[in-house]
Amino acid sequence: MSRIGKKVITVPPGVTVTVRERELEVKGPKGTLKSPVPEGISFKLEGDQLQAERTSDELAAQHGLARALANNAVVGVTEGFTMQMDVVGVGYKADVQAKRIVFSLGYSHPIEFPLPDGVEAKAERMPTKASIQQYQTTLTLSGIDKQKLGQAAAEMHRLRKPDAYKGKGVRYAGVALKLKPGKTGK
Repeated sequence: MSRIGKKVITVPPGVTVTVRERELEVKGPKGTLKSPVPEGISFKLEGDQLQAERTSDELAAQHGLARALANNAVVGVTEGFTMQMDVVGVGYKADVQAKRIVFSLGYSHPIEFPLPDGVEAKAERMPTKASIQQYQTTLTLSGIDKQKLGQAAAEMHRLRKPDAYKGKGVRYAGVALKLKPGKTGK
């Protein structure tokens, strides 16, 4: 039983959904996305309601997956997705230049990170992040494809993961880090 798969997706006005055998094509004001449809799963479009259906109960996991991917496509072409990354550390910085981000993360050289197509970035210093010591910059990533956005954020995070003692590195905004206490001096 897939509770997610049973939910109906409401297609907002201005969005067109084309149902094909192995994919859904979703067009909206922000762009076009294609969502794969696993074998044994089908979609029915009635008015502004999109419903996922499966052929057998063994496909419950794919049922929920296909519905979630279709919903992400609909949300992506209407509202889009955003994700924030914090660059923390003395001397650490990130500079957005056209389709790339240049990081200075304590290595002997700057790191150039090319942004994938469909992902845009903006760097700014947020005044409300006083709770983070050595806070430098917040990168705001935005795009219509949730998977590409998450993959780009994961690759940035991998450039310099937050260390366990001070939390220096590239980290996800809003995710609390549990820091180790360090030496006590006795």
